[in-house]
Amino acid sequence: MTSLAPTLEAYFTERLIRQRRVSPHTIASYRDTFRLLLGYIHRTAGTPPSRLAITDLDAATIGAFLQHLEQERGNTARTRNIRLAAIHSFFHYCALRHPEQAALIQRVLAIPPKRAKKRTVTFLTPVETQALLDAPNRSTWAGRRDHALLFTAVQTGLRNSELLGLTRADTQLDTGAHVRTVGKGGKDRVAPLSKQTVAVLRAWLRETIDQPGSPLFPSRDGGTLTRDAIERRLAQHVQTAQHACGSLRSKRVTMHTMRHTAAMNLLAAGVDTSTIALWLGHEQERTTHIYLHADLELKQRTLDRITPPEGRPRRYRAPDTLLAFLEGL
Repeated sequence: MTSLAPTLEAYFTERLIRQRRVSPHTIASYRDTFRLLLGYIHRTAGTPPSRLAITDLDAATIGAFLQHLEQERGNTARTRNIRLAAIHSFFHYCALRHPEQAALIQRVLAIPPKRAKKRTVTFLTPVETQALLDAPNRSTWAGRRDHALLFTAVQTGLRNSELLGLTRADTQLDTGAHVRTVGKGGKDRVAPLSKQTVAVLRAWLRETIDQPGSPLFPSRDGGTLTRDAIERRLAQHVQTAQHACGSLRSKRVTMHTMRHTAAMNLLAAGVDTSTIALWLGHEQERTTHIYLHADLELKQRTLDRITPPEGRPRRYRAPDTLLAFLEGL
């Protein structure tokens, strides 16, 4: 019987951290998956995690665990699939180290993800974006920092971690203005800056510590801002912006919404999806296709292009109420 503990430890230390160099967020997600799985087996079977064997993690047990996540913990299908992806990754590793367990491993790998409802991308319109950028109180140091951070976020589409990891040395505001960051998967990425962003950052840099390694958007004590801190600040600014732009009340705005907004702005400007994928640091172009589905104006323009030359562009309307009902299903 093969012991689970050394294999699981090697999977995290050798495969994920040393070989694949995955992000701390991935490590945390996979760690939580196995904490939940091993805790579930301990409660249901009574076997302590340190005494488990790989054979204790058969397809039936994994299936019961996934069902437990949905029915007892109330997790969505999307969360269930994330946990399953972590388990599949581990069993792919097990296939290399323990070929004698090939049959069990294949049965676990055969467990399919569940179809999950695809959420529509949330992004800000130009009016909503301007209202949010105007919300920080720029008579205060923190307000000017937040304004510069939000302005950079909505123009570059950088991830939250990439923004908060920026230093003065990562910023080039002369010819070929850009910021350089380490993106997802440890990849170096360069994000061009517009003239407006350059102007905002020039003004902001005059108020920060002039040291190459200092954070571009520091906390009050000069350290690095945390995710929670900037999300709290954003929530305050959204609440302020709602007074000027009522449509923001119906949207859940996070820092990732800034990234979606940058992508939608590029799409509206006619930039192709392959370029947007490079801009955002996506490994695969198809990841960027979610923005095509979100842009109703793009769909309308496409419909207008295929309208007969002698006709006028207009929307289809069902000629009968029953047909309208069927069309709406």
